[in-house]
Amino acid sequence: MTTPLSSPAASRTSSVTARAVIATEAAGGRTRLETLRSDPPLTLRQTGPGLVHLVSTGAGPLGGDRLELTIDVAPGTDLEVRSVASTLVLPGSSPADSVMLVDARVGGGASLRFSPEPTVLAAGCSHHMAVQLSLAEDAVLFWREEIVFGRHGERPGRCRTRFDATVAGRPLLRQELLIGDPAVDGPAVYGDARCVGSTLVAGPQWDAARDRKREPRATIGDGWAALPLAGPGVLASALARDTVELRSRLERAERAADLYSTS
Repeated sequence: MTTPLSSPAASRTSSVTARAVIATEAAGGRTRLETLRSDPPLTLRQTGPGLVHLVSTGAGPLGGDRLELTIDVAPGTDLEVRSVASTLVLPGSSPADSVMLVDARVGGGASLRFSPEPTVLAAGCSHHMAVQLSLAEDAVLFWREEIVFGRHGERPGRCRTRFDATVAGRPLLRQELLIGDPAVDGPAVYGDARCVGSTLVAGPQWDAARDRKREPRATIGDGWAALPLAGPGVLASALARDTVELRSRLERAERAADLYSTS
């Protein structure tokens, strides 16, 4: 899943299907990794108590690859997932899209922090990303995604993302994003931005700050915004010309989102 930006694509002609799993369990008041199953190029390494890193063991995803990651955070446990490098999405020999699916469930009183390094859309790629999140009523979530529109000096490949989050079975966020398609090219959509990012923070301590009309209010800055949702969560979003500026703006939006916390 992850590969340094300088790594060449693997010289393979067949598509890859990989399924990896992370599952926690409570053990004496602490979090234990009950399951940590890798399936290259989705390779997982425990790097601390309740901390897992995605490690580079292959190039891509390439066209036609289908990668699936399942995360199951048991009630009363805490898990953090990061990556050691950016993900470089590449075109492949197959005309089919590459696909990355993440299915995460967070139990009662549990917390999940998911913050991998950015996904870079190399020219010529066609990629689909989908995230399905299911949160218990009192679960806590921090989920960050960053996407870079191509490597330096190149146009981005094509990417469609879908993000679905529910709390106790009730919809919290439904969001789609399209990049590198003629329908969204042009300054009216992304301006001069080369990167986009978003962070969903959710949990019982977040609720939409409301004005006297009981309507949600957004906090907006230079290239970023924090939008309280109708349910227990806040969506932070940012656009920027490079990854350094994107992270800076996104962190400002995340700090603004924290102001809505009631804890």
